Amino acid sequence: MRLLHTSDWHLGRSFHRVGLLDAQAAFLDHLVTTVHTHRVDAVLVSGDVYDRAVPPLPAVELFDTALHRLAEAGVPTVMISGNHDSARRLGVGAGLIERAGIHLRTDPAGIGTPVVLTDAHGDVALYGLPYLEPALVREQLGAAKGGHEAVLAAAMDRVRADLAARPAGTRSVVLAHAFVAGGAPSDSERDITVGGVAAVPAGVFDGVDYVALGHLHGSQTLTPRVRYSGSPLAYSFSETDHRKTMWLVDLGPSAGPEGTVIGAERLDCPVPRPLARIRGRLDDLLADPALTPHEQSWVEATLTDPVRPAEPMARLAERFPHALNLVFDPERTDSDSGASYAQRLRDRTDQQIAEDFVAHVRGGAGLDGPERTVLYGAFDDVRVDAAEREVGR
Repeated sequence: MRLLHTSDWHLGRSFHRVGLLDAQAAFLDHLVTTVHTHRVDAVLVSGDVYDRAVPPLPAVELFDTALHRLAEAGVPTVMISGNHDSARRLGVGAGLIERAGIHLRTDPAGIGTPVVLTDAHGDVALYGLPYLEPALVREQLGAAKGGHEAVLAAAMDRVRADLAARPAGTRSVVLAHAFVAGGAPSDSERDITVGGVAAVPAGVFDGVDYVALGHLHGSQTLTPRVRYSGSPLAYSFSETDHRKTMWLVDLGPSAGPEGTVIGAERLDCPVPRPLARIRGRLDDLLADPALTPHEQSWVEATLTDPVRPAEPMARLAERFPHALNLVFDPERTDSDSGASYAQRLRDRTDQQIAEDFVAHVRGGAGLDGPERTVLYGAFDDVRVDAAEREVGR
């Protein structure tokens, strides 16, 4: 049986204020094409279908179109809710949609009830574990304690109990949305530490043939049978070095010495525009010929000028028209030290501390004469006012 594993679509999300709906539509076109060209038997979507609980209408319309196209392809799709999704909203109409071969798994009560598909080698049971917020599902699942590991362990107990009652040789697949130990996070994932320790051991999923994970945005192999597909698009500059892909997974007959997974191939997703992180003084970035390949990329520039340049984004955009983000990290001068904040303030007057603050905010440029006069006058006024209040008591 051939499975296409994807996750973290985040429909409706933008990239530094640049809308990505067209890029997301291109990805879904690619997904449907892949289903046909690679003769996929089932599509697995491991959560974070939407970017937020109440998605914008264009994102909902795009999702609706994708469901219709997958249903028309006649290929079963199993989809779970992630921590960005509203499980209740995503699951509306799940019973009716299931008749079209789209299986939405958003209710923890259905964890032990798989979607069962059949091929020449027998049954494959696909279990959908939606994102499990410990505080909300702990009692329902009978978890002994409240962390993510405990609730996932309780959920997997239900999976293994159902699997044990099925015919010998039944192969098993679990979809889950979680932070599994060994995975490398990026900046664009929402933290899920509330309610318990975020990372859970991969051993929680022992006893099944393949685990299709969602949540982390980088494609990763934790073990040959436990993988993250990653997001199909980059959603932060921390993903600059990611290769965005889906997993094409082949399940063989019932597990032998080498296991049931007999093939796992990464299929590249369309890239709307490459990302680039560049660093240096502004004048150097504008002149460096080595940066020519990045002129049409989405760019994050870290400027190291000791003093913040005038109109840096406008000047940067002259060469890099798709520059989206500026970071300032001034080069340290000889006068800089690694002293603590308290040490740097010792024996300094209020006026000197204020001047240092202004210079820091300006990226190194200090006060001129008239500005210093105004600042010192303000300190004098405050001091006089405080003295008058003391006398009046």
